[in-house]
Amino acid sequence: MNGFETIIYEKNGPVARITLNRPQVLNIYNVRMRDELFEALGSVKQDNEVRVLLMTGAGEKAFCAGADLSEFLSAPSPTIARFVRWRRDIWGLFLSLPQPVIAALHGYVFGSGIEMAMCCDIRVAADNCIFGLPEVSLGIIPAAGATQTVPRVIGPGRTLDMFLTGRRVGAEEALQMGLVNRVVPRAGLLPAAEALTEKIAGFDQKAVRIIKQAVIRGIELPLEEGLKLERRLVA
Repeated sequence: MNGFETIIYEKNGPVARITLNRPQVLNIYNVRMRDELFEALGSVKQDNEVRVLLMTGAGEKAFCAGADLSEFLSAPSPTIARFVRWRRDIWGLFLSLPQPVIAALHGYVFGSGIEMAMCCDIRVAADNCIFGLPEVSLGIIPAAGATQTVPRVIGPGRTLDMFLTGRRVGAEEALQMGLVNRVVPRAGLLPAAEALTEKIAGFDQKAVRIIKQAVIRGIELPLEEGLKLERRLVA
């Protein structure tokens, strides 16, 4: 798959990789990136050869430092411009992928960067990561899913502490909060993430997908219903 301007899509056997590729502007998320991610993720979802997807960011400074406000909060009005951001349900597509998605995070992970990371199943962070959701200081809300995904991972209290103050969180605190699963040295980020994707890709594909489905669907159900779901999936 070629011709992308804001991302790089690669496929190596059962592992696909999408790299956010706007390092000159800290990989900020714009309309073009939205459209290209939508195309690449759709391809991953339909490709039964892909067993695991790895998400990374180009450059040394950021995984993704948020949304391009010159596009998403500009004329003719913030309301209409923000609708442009939602015209394609990129976040719903992320969450609907049957394959496990691993995020390799480094540097700045702000706004849409956190929202994208929260759509991934396992988050590996470099020790230089800085997380933040500065939307409140701009008079807007984190509205690409973070108000729902983040508290499901770290709880409402920690979420509101970040959202209402706009404070930044380092890698070790993010690990303690449960915002990320692992922290590794910056130089070892890609080797660690690649080893993880290769390990998962080596397991039975049907078992891996069913485990993901059982956990993701079951977490929203009462325990009794979740156990019924597990039995149906096993059968």
